[in-house]
Amino acid sequence: MMRSRARVAVVAAVLVVAAGCAEEAAQLEPVEVVVAGPARLEVAVSGEVRAVKATPLNVPGDRYAQRRAIWLLGDGESVNAGDVVARFAPDQSKLEFAQAAVDLQRNLIAKAGKHAELGGVQNKVATDLADVAVRMAIAERYADADIGVLARNEILDAIDDQEFLHVRQAVLEWQRDHATDRGATELAVLDAQRATYERNAERSRRTLDAMELRAPHAGVLVLQPNWQGEKPRVGVTLMAGSVLASIPDIATLEALLELPQAESQGLAVGQRVSLYPIGHPAQRIETLISWISASAQARNQENPARYITARAPIPLEAARQLRLVPGQRLQGHVVLLALDDGITVANTAIVDAGGSHTVQVREGGKFVSKQVELGVRGSARSHVRAGLKPGDAVRLIAPRDHASSADRNKR
Repeated sequence: MMRSRARVAVVAAVLVVAAGCAEEAAQLEPVEVVVAGPARLEVAVSGEVRAVKATPLNVPGDRYAQRRAIWLLGDGESVNAGDVVARFAPDQSKLEFAQAAVDLQRNLIAKAGKHAELGGVQNKVATDLADVAVRMAIAERYADADIGVLARNEILDAIDDQEFLHVRQAVLEWQRDHATDRGATELAVLDAQRATYERNAERSRRTLDAMELRAPHAGVLVLQPNWQGEKPRVGVTLMAGSVLASIPDIATLEALLELPQAESQGLAVGQRVSLYPIGHPAQRIETLISWISASAQARNQENPARYITARAPIPLEAARQLRLVPGQRLQGHVVLLALDDGITVANTAIVDAGGSHTVQVREGGKFVSKQVELGVRGSARSHVRAGLKPGDAVRLIAPRDHASSADRNKR
């Protein structure tokens, strides 16, 4: 009996000690005391200025022709209407114009030769036809002569000659008509060639007259990079018709922003954005998000991290005051939440329990789970709409067993 009572006393003492240790452990756990007040959640973003509308400046000349740049205005330079932005070497155009002139002269010589050839053929046929006409007149006279006057063999020879001359006349007339038709066709081909050569000459002449590229209106010149990301430079050969540069419309500038997918949970259209050119934090641009990409994309094959893209229009006044140009880098932050009175909690304290969210609050020396309703979620903290009150001590790091249980429920 005494031994039984002793064992009970020992067990009770152990439980008291364990409870004391648990309470002491609970007291040592890192907690955050909930405070209601101004709540603000932000996420850092970076990006660049982009023009929604721009006037393209194409390399002068016809398509597929090559142009070598001998002078270029600097990227980002201000221009007025009519200012020269590029000059090109006329060497190739001069060669093309000279070749067109040679082709035209050859065409004129060929046409003159064809006229002479056609005239010679027609003259020969006309001579032969005249000869046949004379012979036919003689043959007809003898063919109608009285047999008593001429010998029979002479009359038969005249009749034979008359039939032969009729055939020959028909052949000569066919040759005349054929020569006329063929000559007209060959002359038409030469005329078509001449029209082509004249177009080539006119095109080369226009190209020679357009060795300078001028700005159609005032603005800022932005050189167009090629597929390798390289911008045009002096000495480079460009294809006529390709875009050399553009003059963006500063009234349609926008910021193209990027942020990691993990930090974009609370991003939404209409949120306020505060931006500034890199290195100039005092030059603030205040705007709103107007568009967010539907999915995250990797920047390149070397970097597998995925980023969300967003757009925000740049006010015209800010674009003019800061002299912004496309390609200029920006950085700043998006305001996810701004409340005069609200409660936020660290994301490390939140447990996703099968679609609902819970946190652990210390009560009487131990932690109990409480379900909370979340609002905007930031990268480090989240807005709590309901479930917590000021003064609650929230456990900052959820226990592993609790988190693993939540994960099992999600699965």
